[in-house]
Amino acid sequence: MDNKNFQNKKILFFSVKLFNYENIIADKLRSLGAEVDYYDERPSNSIFTKGIIRLKRDLYNTRISNYYENILKIIKKKRYNYFFLIKGEVVPQFFIDKIVQMNPGITLLYYTFDSFENNPNGIKILKNFTKKYTFDSKDSQKYNLSFRPLFFSDDYHSLVTENKTKYDLLFIGTAHSDRYVISEQVGTWCVKNNLKNFAFYYSPSRLVFLFFKLFDSSFKKFKYRKISFFSLKHEQIIELYKQSKVVLDINHPNQRGLTMRVFEALGSGKKLITTNIDIKRYPFYNENNIYVIDRHNIKLDHHFFDLPFININENLYHKMSISGWLEELFFGNQSFIWLDEQLIVNN
Repeated sequence: MDNKNFQNKKILFFSVKLFNYENIIADKLRSLGAEVDYYDERPSNSIFTKGIIRLKRDLYNTRISNYYENILKIIKKKRYNYFFLIKGEVVPQFFIDKIVQMNPGITLLYYTFDSFENNPNGIKILKNFTKKYTFDSKDSQKYNLSFRPLFFSDDYHSLVTENKTKYDLLFIGTAHSDRYVISEQVGTWCVKNNLKNFAFYYSPSRLVFLFFKLFDSSFKKFKYRKISFFSLKHEQIIELYKQSKVVLDINHPNQRGLTMRVFEALGSGKKLITTNIDIKRYPFYNENNIYVIDRHNIKLDHHFFDLPFININENLYHKMSISGWLEELFFGNQSFIWLDEQLIVNN
């Protein structure tokens, strides 16, 4: 795909904040030649705001409306080629209507890296978009969206030639569901097999962690001292990848879509252990690089750690990158087949 397609395109970009990926995406679009105005989709990212938006949005509608009214005042004299929205957790209908009115011929582009289970607003506004994608194959079929997996950013590509190994196994993730139990079991296996592992568990706040500790059985085994209430910076994550041989990915039990960790690991030339059996349907699946475990009956093979990483086909590798992701979203024709429809897996 010719990156000149992005030259001088004016993009109004909204996304929830997620570990700086929103800025990585905006900066990449700019590097490809687009003019990008980015706005946080949420009026605030406090724990209170996130909670009330999810549980009782009606109580926060005035604040949401005022936030978007103010954005309209800021951009009223600008004209855009694209309205690019990721997730659509709070964007109100009146704002989308006004954007269309102000920008005749604008293309409305939607993407979600989350399931719709906890995002009713996303379902409501889908009707507005001419191009709409999801990372989840189930939601793709259920809501008639194009299926498009996630990506790895350019920083991970730079690690392909790195051979510094400090850790045999790396896990980095937000604390949820059975992640801790699985990661600790895998970590114990590593110790018994003379392999060095590093695990980082993140929780957005002590209050959230203690709440789950009280009411979620899977959290009862979580040791408080192992939780960080400060997320790693992007540069710190890159450094940990640089020092690791294999990355552990533990998807949420209710999600089939592949996490960003999958693409970051493979994009950086690292091998992957994952609980997501659906990965076997993807064109980059290779038993040499990817080892699938049953989250309910974990079995590992020491031999996997000794196998070298087999490079991914150049064309496919590009499609897995952030450039390939953006090209497909903005200009693609969905001709590339991401999933083997003949292969049936049971999650």
